[in-house]
Amino acid sequence: MTRSSRIVLILIGLIVAAVLILWAWAMVSLNFSYSEGERAGFLQKFSKRGWICKTWEGEILLTSMPGAIPEKFEFSVRDDAIAAQLSSAMGKRVTLSYAQHKGVPTQCFGESEYYVEKVVLQ
Repeated sequence: MTRSSRIVLILIGLIVAAVLILWAWAMVSLNFSYSEGERAGFLQKFSKRGWICKTWEGEILLTSMPGAIPEKFEFSVRDDAIAAQLSSAMGKRVTLSYAQHKGVPTQCFGESEYYVEKVVLQ
Protein backbone atom coordinates (compact mmCIF):
# COMPACT_ATOMS: atom_id res chain seq x y z
CA MET A 1 0.00 0.00 0.00
CA THR A 2 1.37 3.37 -0.97
CA ARG A 3 1.65 6.36 1.29
CA SER A 4 -1.02 8.36 -0.57
CA SER A 5 -3.55 5.51 -0.40
CA ARG A 6 -2.97 5.22 3.38
CA ILE A 7 -3.60 8.96 3.80
CA VAL A 8 -6.84 8.68 1.80
CA LEU A 9 -8.00 5.74 3.96
CA ILE A 10 -7.19 7.65 7.16
CA LEU A 11 -9.13 10.70 5.91
CA ILE A 12 -12.14 8.55 4.98
CA GLY A 13 -11.98 6.89 8.39
CA LEU A 14 -11.93 10.28 10.14
CA ILE A 15 -14.92 11.50 8.12
CA VAL A 16 -16.89 8.33 8.90
CA ALA A 17 -16.01 8.64 12.60
CA ALA A 18 -17.13 12.29 12.67
CA VAL A 19 -20.45 11.41 11.00
CA LEU A 20 -21.04 8.55 13.47
CA ILE A 21 -20.28 10.82 16.45
CA LEU A 22 -22.69 13.48 15.13
CA TRP A 23 -25.39 10.84 14.56
CA ALA A 24 -24.93 9.39 18.07
CA TRP A 25 -25.06 12.89 19.61
CA ALA A 26 -28.31 13.65 17.74
CA MET A 27 -29.92 10.37 18.81
CA VAL A 28 -29.01 10.85 22.46
CA SER A 29 -30.17 14.47 22.57
CA LEU A 30 -33.49 13.64 20.84
CA ASN A 31 -34.29 10.55 22.91
CA PHE A 32 -33.60 11.95 26.40
CA SER A 33 -35.55 14.99 27.51
CA TYR A 34 -34.18 17.61 29.86
CA SER A 35 -37.66 18.63 31.01
CA GLU A 36 -41.29 17.98 30.21
CA GLY A 37 -44.37 20.09 30.78
CA GLU A 38 -47.46 21.80 29.48
CA ARG A 39 -48.18 25.32 28.30
CA ALA A 40 -51.55 26.84 27.44
CA GLY A 41 -52.22 29.87 25.31
CA PHE A 42 -53.48 31.19 22.00
CA LEU A 43 -51.83 29.82 18.86
CA GLN A 44 -50.48 32.90 17.12
CA LYS A 45 -48.05 31.58 14.52
CA PHE A 46 -47.46 28.17 12.92
CA SER A 47 -45.50 27.47 9.75
CA LYS A 48 -43.19 25.05 8.01
CA ARG A 49 -39.88 26.77 7.40
CA GLY A 50 -36.21 26.27 6.62
CA TRP A 51 -33.85 26.42 3.66
CA ILE A 52 -32.82 22.79 3.42
CA CYS A 53 -34.46 21.06 6.38
CA LYS A 54 -38.14 22.05 6.56
CA THR A 55 -39.44 21.99 10.12
CA TRP A 56 -42.76 22.95 11.72
CA GLU A 57 -42.31 25.96 14.02
CA GLY A 58 -44.92 27.73 16.09
CA GLU A 59 -45.61 30.28 18.77
CA ILE A 60 -48.33 30.64 21.39
CA LEU A 61 -49.13 33.62 23.56
CA LEU A 62 -49.28 32.68 27.22
CA THR A 63 -51.82 34.69 29.17
CA SER A 64 -51.39 34.91 32.92
CA MET A 65 -53.60 37.77 34.12
CA PRO A 66 -55.93 40.18 32.34
CA GLY A 67 -54.07 43.32 31.34
CA ALA A 68 -50.62 41.70 31.63
CA ILE A 69 -48.29 41.58 28.64
CA PRO A 70 -48.46 38.05 27.21
CA GLU A 71 -45.30 35.97 27.05
CA LYS A 72 -44.41 34.10 23.83
CA PHE A 73 -43.60 30.39 23.85
CA GLU A 74 -41.82 29.15 20.72
CA PHE A 75 -41.90 25.45 19.87
CA SER A 76 -41.12 22.89 17.18
CA VAL A 77 -43.21 19.96 15.94
CA ARG A 78 -41.73 16.78 14.46
CA ASP A 79 -44.99 14.81 13.96
CA ASP A 80 -47.12 15.64 10.89
CA ALA A 81 -50.36 14.57 12.66
CA ILE A 82 -49.72 17.09 15.45
CA ALA A 83 -48.82 19.71 12.82
CA ALA A 84 -52.20 19.13 11.13
CA GLN A 85 -54.00 19.57 14.47
CA LEU A 86 -52.18 22.83 15.11
CA SER A 87 -52.80 24.14 11.59
CA SER A 88 -56.54 23.77 12.12
CA ALA A 89 -56.36 25.47 15.55
CA MET A 90 -54.94 28.79 14.40
CA GLY A 91 -56.07 31.64 16.66
CA LYS A 92 -57.64 29.26 19.18
CA ARG A 93 -56.64 28.41 22.74
CA VAL A 94 -54.55 25.23 22.95
CA THR A 95 -52.69 23.27 25.61
CA LEU A 96 -49.35 21.87 24.44
CA SER A 97 -47.53 18.97 26.10
CA TYR A 98 -43.84 19.26 25.29
CA ALA A 99 -40.41 17.83 25.99
CA GLN A 100 -37.32 20.01 26.12
CA HIS A 101 -34.27 18.58 24.35
CA LYS A 102 -31.04 20.48 24.99
CA GLY A 103 -28.00 20.19 22.75
CA VAL A 104 -29.61 18.99 19.52
CA PRO A 105 -26.73 19.36 17.03
CA THR A 106 -28.54 20.91 14.04
CA GLN A 107 -31.71 22.83 13.27
CA CYS A 108 -32.83 20.04 10.93
CA PHE A 109 -34.82 18.60 13.86
CA GLY A 110 -36.38 21.94 14.84
CA GLU A 111 -35.31 25.50 15.55
CA SER A 112 -36.53 25.43 19.15
CA GLU A 113 -35.47 23.11 21.95
CA TYR A 114 -39.15 22.57 22.89
CA TYR A 115 -40.79 19.73 20.93
CA VAL A 116 -44.57 19.38 21.11
CA GLU A 117 -45.76 15.81 21.73
CA LYS A 118 -49.51 16.36 22.29
CA VAL A 119 -52.11 19.06 21.58
CA VAL A 120 -55.43 19.62 23.35
CA LEU A 121 -57.83 22.14 21.83
CA GLN A 122 -59.83 24.18 24.33
